[in-house]
Amino acid sequence: MNPRYQQLCQWLNQQTGDTNPQLTSVAGDASFRRYYRLETEQGPRIVMDAPPPEEDCTPFVSIAKEWFQQGVAVPEIFAQDLKQGFLLLEDFGDQQLLPLLEQGAQQANPLYQDAIDALLQIQTTQGQHLPHYDNALLIREMELFREWFCQKWLALELTETDHQLIDNTFAYLSEHAQAQPKVTVHRDYHSRNLMLTPEGKHNIGIIDFQDAVYGPITYDLLSLLRDAYITWPKDQVHHWQNHFWCRLEQKGQMPTGYRQKQFVEDFDMIGAQRHLKVVGIFARLWLRDGKSGYLADIPRTFDHLLEDCKPYPQLEEFTHWLQSRIQPALEEKQFQQEVPV
Repeated sequence: MNPRYQQLCQWLNQQTGDTNPQLTSVAGDASFRRYYRLETEQGPRIVMDAPPPEEDCTPFVSIAKEWFQQGVAVPEIFAQDLKQGFLLLEDFGDQQLLPLLEQGAQQANPLYQDAIDALLQIQTTQGQHLPHYDNALLIREMELFREWFCQKWLALELTETDHQLIDNTFAYLSEHAQAQPKVTVHRDYHSRNLMLTPEGKHNIGIIDFQDAVYGPITYDLLSLLRDAYITWPKDQVHHWQNHFWCRLEQKGQMPTGYRQKQFVEDFDMIGAQRHLKVVGIFARLWLRDGKSGYLADIPRTFDHLLEDCKPYPQLEEFTHWLQSRIQPALEEKQFQQEVPV
């Protein structure tokens, strides 16, 4: 038994009285956190092991308690030790939305409607005290595309002209994002962070929200509908976009003066920003952290990026550059990976 695991078991003994807690590993994420299931007399619980200094539980605990009190479908916290990085949480089960969505649009429709309602509940919370999705953060995220995706993973030698085009595009997308109406943003609201809860008080359970910010109203909807792990036809995405818009009106959460045409453009523009970030993160997860599982999702995310950029003349030069400079390099990289050594 390694020292960290022993430390965790001792803490659980103090919290539950169980002298020999039997932990079952459950699926993790792209972080240093580890998750276990613990059977207790009160029912199953999730144990989060977030080892300092790599992880800090403080934002998770702060947001979880605040959102839980305001009716957001996040897990209840039963015990915590921020210094050691241990949490005992409500168990939402193992059923991620993704496998259910993959069964087709008919099965997915009620799930997306529930996920949109859960998202709108997040947007009712007061998020002004959260970190703001400001220019520095937006640009820092997009820089992952330049450094980790283009230069390190695709091994491209970017020219001065390339850098200038990238700089101009990043600045434009950041400015556009900051002009959107502001709400509380989960920041990673997608099918692997949404759970179908087993006979609980919520249909949809929300996890992995510790990086929440105050920012663009379309960000989480974009993350949900242009998910890095699943692709839908454009008309289907528009259908769910429209459902969100209607629910926004029905719930009295529509920003004053906001128009649907602007909303659709905002959705696409924040999509470009997010997809640039995500392909960079996926490349970094492999190159820096040795996690290859996300490489297969890069082509889909790149396709999302192109789809969000193509309709807009102001991104025409950048779109052409992606198609002529980046797409061939990406296809060559995929070919190299598929050819047996």
